[in-house]
Amino acid sequence: MQIIVVGCGKIGKAITAQLSEEDHNVTVIDTNAERVRAVSLSYDIMGIVGNGTDFEVLSDADIEHTDILIAVTHSDEVNLLCCVLAKRTSGCKTIARVRNPIYSQGHDYIRRVLDISMTINPEHAAAREIIKLLRFPSAIEINSFAKGRIELFRFKVPEGSLIIGEKLRHSSFLNDDVLLCAAERDNNIIIPDGDFSAEAGDVLSVISLPSKAISFFDKIGYHKRANIVKSTMIIGCGEMSYYLAQMLINSGISVKIIEINRERCEKLCSLIPQASIINGDGSDEAVLKEEHLSDMDSLVTSTGIDEENIILALYAKDKVKSKVVTKISHLEFNDVVKSLNLDSVINPKYITSETILQYVRAMSNTIGSNVETLYRLMDDRVEALEFHIHDSCGLIGTKLLDMNIKDNTLIACISRGNDFIIPSGNDTFMPDDSVIVVTSNHGFRDIGDIVDSRNPLKEISGFINDRGTGR
Repeated sequence: MQIIVVGCGKIGKAITAQLSEEDHNVTVIDTNAERVRAVSLSYDIMGIVGNGTDFEVLSDADIEHTDILIAVTHSDEVNLLCCVLAKRTSGCKTIARVRNPIYSQGHDYIRRVLDISMTINPEHAAAREIIKLLRFPSAIEINSFAKGRIELFRFKVPEGSLIIGEKLRHSSFLNDDVLLCAAERDNNIIIPDGDFSAEAGDVLSVISLPSKAISFFDKIGYHKRANIVKSTMIIGCGEMSYYLAQMLINSGISVKIIEINRERCEKLCSLIPQASIINGDGSDEAVLKEEHLSDMDSLVTSTGIDEENIILALYAKDKVKSKVVTKISHLEFNDVVKSLNLDSVINPKYITSETILQYVRAMSNTIGSNVETLYRLMDDRVEALEFHIHDSCGLIGTKLLDMNIKDNTLIACISRGNDFIIPSGNDTFMPDDSVIVVTSNHGFRDIGDIVDSRNPLKEISGFINDRGTGR
């Protein structure tokens, strides 16, 4: 597809990288010539220096033949205007980043009136992700499917866990309610089969109904980390923290905010009167002790400096009762950050690019189903996708055992009405199913992409119940 990205900041660059990787015809527009040059040299795309609200600039980018325009500049108003101009000129799909809380209440109305395909607020989306983590502190990361009814939990296997050393096919912890989808060990990705057994320090991904996941974590020895969060301290209160504080208070969780900017504190007192607002330096150990950090159930480090957030998270890891969440916005040293063994890390840039890529893939689809949900896991090396099965899907009625499934691809579950199905080889797809696929292959746009037409039919490993239950 032909795609224009207006804005080459952090999010614009991340989106461009992913779209270019998937062989879309991408043109970037930015007023900063150096940014355009850097992105153009890094990826196989065309760059134009100019303002995305200038019709001549859009014409140079071939707006008339563009399929999607994505506006992610630092100005909400510029993003909205870019989308309106693009829509009026070419009728293309449009996506706008809209961050200002002023627009948060009426974003659906704005989207409809301006005929914008999608608006996205990175900070609001990041706050929603943090809420999920605080609701389930045992997990490092939580991804939702089937409109929140099914979730994929990523967690680290603790020392002494009962799951260690037990082969998957004989597991007493995994059953028809929980499926192990992927494992990360020594920087290697494993799509497990029946002979896989977990080791201490492995990072595992399991898929389950949220209600069933609780008992699973209890069984494997995560009692300590499963404490219910009743209080949260937030250090640094930008837009993400503002949204988060509102969500926490609405959930009945007490909130204490430490913010170094006095003017910001005064504004927060009027915006969030239910929260305890402290004007102080959250990186000062004395301030943290004075505000009783060790009495808090959870901590979110959300200053404007990534390095400070990391140091605070490391300091608090053994002091906070249940959960420490670290916001990272700028750092690109993923291997270094990963080696620090932080509890949970949230990056608004990645959340936004995932959401936009999901939309683009759905638009790219031309067969009988499409991508409903997309998550990139484990440093982008694994993807978890949700496909909706339409009547025209060519795989309907074919047993999974008879499909020639690509290597390193797992049919994790099928959501059918109110039923949650961990499939066996005899299961089939039906119209209106939601099918969740976990794979280390990249670029799946349709459920048909799971089938490998090049190799002869082979036995499927990982898509059938390989635990000795006889199913």
